[in-house]
Amino acid sequence: MEIKKPSLRDMKKEATWHILAETTFALALEKGLDGFTIEDVAQRAGYSRRTFANHFSCKEEAVAMSVLALGGGRQEALREDLLREVESITDDSPVDALLRWLRMQFTAHLLRKLRDLVKLSKTYPTLEPYTLNVLHHLQEAAKQELDRVCGDEYPRGYTHILAGAVFGAVLSILEGEVDVAIPGDPSEDEEKAEAFEQFVQMTFGYLKNGF
Repeated sequence: MEIKKPSLRDMKKEATWHILAETTFALALEKGLDGFTIEDVAQRAGYSRRTFANHFSCKEEAVAMSVLALGGGRQEALREDLLREVESITDDSPVDALLRWLRMQFTAHLLRKLRDLVKLSKTYPTLEPYTLNVLHHLQEAAKQELDRVCGDEYPRGYTHILAGAVFGAVLSILEGEVDVAIPGDPSEDEEKAEAFEQFVQMTFGYLKNGF
């Protein structure tokens, strides 16, 4: 499938969106959601308050959407290569397809950002709806990949249940309910916690073989 290249204007708009979202997220981690203003975001990012308003409705939206911000050119090129590889595979089982998708999308960087976002939303309830929206977006993307692989071979609702089961497992890590170290965590945490890859293997083992 040919991927349409964005225009220069679209690239500049996305870059601005990315910088504003990342700046807001960084300030939220540094000062808490109540410890800074939109004006602080605009000043640090080098844009006007009006530019921020053109991209986000509030601080909460910018913080949450930073999790979905795309990476730089090299990372994007790798992502496009992986997407082409996935689209060329048609004989995966649904569970194998979901595992492949999870490993492609859920990098250690994304998992850490999601964990920070979930932690922030517990402290600041106004952030929670935006956090849930981001999680729903990711789960829906997983479901769409499963729909592509499964087609009409499985009963209605099958892909929704399967994607929901995996995201329930991931959420247990993000909320701290399961003691699992994400790659890149301090070494002392890795020693006392179950490794993320081991947890993934266990989760998908249950999905394949039953609980």
